[in-house]
Parts: sequence; structure tokens; C-alpha cells
Amino acid sequence: MGLKLHVLLSEELIVPALEARDREGILREMAAVLKAKGRVAKDKELAEKLAQRERLGSTAIGRGIAIPHCKVSWVKDPLVLLAVSPTGAPFDAGDGKPAHLFFLVVTPPQDPTLNLQILAAVARLAGRSRGLLKRILAAETAPEILEIVREEEEKIAA
Repeated sequence: MGLKLHVLLSEELIVPALEARDREGILREMAAVLKAKGRVAKDKELAEKLAQRERLGSTAIGRGIAIPHCKVSWVKDPLVLLAVSPTGAPFDAGDGKPAHLFFLVVTPPQDPTLNLQILAAVARLAGRSRGLLKRILAAETAPEILEIVREEEEKIAA
């Protein structure tokens, strides 16, 4: 089946309710969480790299999900953060719907295959899971959200 997101995620890297309401703010807020958790030292630089990637084309994949991502030389291991926007935010999705779930992916450039595997795992989960968005929006805590991701991955693997 491949890579499992719930294995890469951790409760401390799940944000149950983002405060930001726009694309730039959401990218900055997620980068700041990674810095606050000691995962990156350069949150402003990370937010700028993510914004540069968004300018190339939206990372929103539709159905309320976006996968902001970039590669930076100063991370050694892949970072995956899941953030939830209860109200949704405009992210230029192809289906015109606001994004509610943000799977932030930061990987080292020396392993481009890993980056693609993680992006594919998110896309697979988003495409095959019928209840993911609704269930996560109803959840209130990071442990609940992590368990939902695990359950939905198990369902699509079955």
C-alpha cells in the first residue's frame, strides 16, 4: 500500500483549529507551529518557500484539502503537519471550494522520491476516503484527528 501518513504525523504536529483565514496567514501559522515545536529554526524562511510554491500553482487538490509543500536543505527528516481550518479558506482549488484540511509537507531536497511518496499518500487518502473531511471537522482534539487519519487509511487499504 505504501507510505502511511498516520505514521509520519504526531499529535504535536496536528493543529485542530487554525486562526488564520487566508493563504499567506495559514502558511505562516503552520510554519510558526513547526518552529514552536522545535522542528524548524527558520519559520519565516519556510513560510516564504511555501508561498513561492503556491505562486507556481495552488496546492489545493479539491474536496476541501490542500497540500502545501516544499523542499528545504535544513531539514533532515520529512515533516508532515496537519492543520484544520474550521471555517475554510480560499486556496484556489480547482473545484472552487475552500480548503479546510492542510497537509503541510517539508522534505529534504536530497530525497525527492520521499516527497512524492508523501504527496501521493495524501492524494490517495483524499481521493479514496469518503468521510475524512467531515470526520476531521467534527473532531476537537489532535489525538482524535490522528485516529481518524489512521482509521481512514486502514479503510482504503482494506
